[in-house]
Amino acid sequence: LGGCNLACAFCDTEFESFQKMTVAGILDDVSNLSADGRNLAVITGGEPLRQPIAPLCEALLARGYRVQIETNGTLWRELPEAVEVICSPKLKTALRPDLLARVTAFKFVLEEGEEIPRVGQEQTKAPVWLQPLDAYDAEQNARNLEYVLTLAAEGGYKISLQTHKAFAID
Repeated sequence: LGGCNLACAFCDTEFESFQKMTVAGILDDVSNLSADGRNLAVITGGEPLRQPIAPLCEALLARGYRVQIETNGTLWRELPEAVEVICSPKLKTALRPDLLARVTAFKFVLEEGEEIPRVGQEQTKAPVWLQPLDAYDAEQNARNLEYVLTLAAEGGYKISLQTHKAFAID
């Protein structure tokens, strides 16, 4: 989705340009993209909670899709209970209690030497994923990856990689 309330310097998403679509139009596109039987719809952005996404989530769920949103953790809107909330905090402050109660997984994007922010995840049983920051520099990216792999091995965290970049898929 278009728009974000943070505009982080390291963001790799083009979220300023967007095309307005109806829920019906989005459902048509999702249906075409999932013709091979895929049933996971991930709503990301920008920041999806800047927009009233509950009707879209309800429509996707009604069509049998598993629905996830990926949020930066700064906003909250009521969503259907079946929606999975993946929180990728960009600010190093405690999350809103209403959001924290709904988080099903955390994803932290880290660079070499950066500590995992404590935003309240220890209060949940949600798994923690670590992703190396893409610094757009091959040597730095290798150090970021090695650092994240070490943290994951030591702390029992999961690893998230941007496979679309490894395969040069835009």
